[in-house]
Amino acid sequence: MQKVISVRTSMASRLGNILRRTFSAQGPSATSGDHGEGVKLWRNLTFFVALPGVALCWANAYVFAEHDHERTEFKPYSHLYIRSKPFPWGDGNHGLFHNKAVNALPEGYED
Repeated sequence: MQKVISVRTSMASRLGNILRRTFSAQGPSATSGDHGEGVKLWRNLTFFVALPGVALCWANAYVFAEHDHERTEFKPYSHLYIRSKPFPWGDGNHGLFHNKAVNALPEGYED
């Protein structure tokens, strides 16, 4: 009886080792034993995917965009300027990232 239990335990441990090696060898990973491949993968993704993507987004926003937009006419829509309580900064009427040239107050643009 003792021999049968030890054979089953050894077969289970062998099967467990085979499954562990199979699933951990799916590709480079930072959690696997060898970190070199995972580091190379993420470094290459950073330099060849992420940084060119940021450069393209910057070019789209600043180089190809037209910057000579005219300010839209102010229309006093009451539902856009509901203030149930004042903002906790400044005079309570300006938003946190208020821009005089673009953002209107309930009375109109600041000039």
